[in-house]
Amino acid sequence: MSKEQKVNENTNFLLAPWGSRRLIISEYVSEDARRAGEGLLLRSSHLVYFSLGSNLGNKRENLNKAIKLMEEQIGVLLRQSAFLETEPWGFQSDNSFVNAAICMETTLDPFEVLAKTQEIERELGRTIKSTNGEYHDRIIDIDILLYDDLHINTPQLTIPHPLMEQRDFVMIPLREILR
Repeated sequence: MSKEQKVNENTNFLLAPWGSRRLIISEYVSEDARRAGEGLLLRSSHLVYFSLGSNLGNKRENLNKAIKLMEEQIGVLLRQSAFLETEPWGFQSDNSFVNAAICMETTLDPFEVLAKTQEIERELGRTIKSTNGEYHDRIIDIDILLYDDLHINTPQLTIPHPLMEQRDFVMIPLREILR
């Protein structure tokens, strides 16, 4: 098997030298091309790391509800960090955040995981999604940090999360569950 298998003219499936999968999806990939690429991902289990945060309402309850829904819809909860109270990042608010990180095992592909996290956010009452660096108070925020060792860069999804290393509210809980 060659190190690069052409799925179509816009999507490449790469095998790293150590044998793990790495999928690079161009931002120009059509929905049909993305689906074609999904077929190459094995339906085995995958490790996914998430960051969760809330700064409205009963923040700890919001996180617990989100985690419960994620267990029902995404996969098996393997590890969970302690809850961490933090100040808002990237915007001004009188409301502090409660943040956590979790690790789950799932058979869903990254785009299915994204769809499920967005459904859960809406189900819990999130109405405004942060875009273009403009952040708002939110009842729940669920970010995919890592999915196995995949690297994905599309307008809908970037993995690893592009700003995670700049955010202590992400890295402190994440380090706790990586140990």
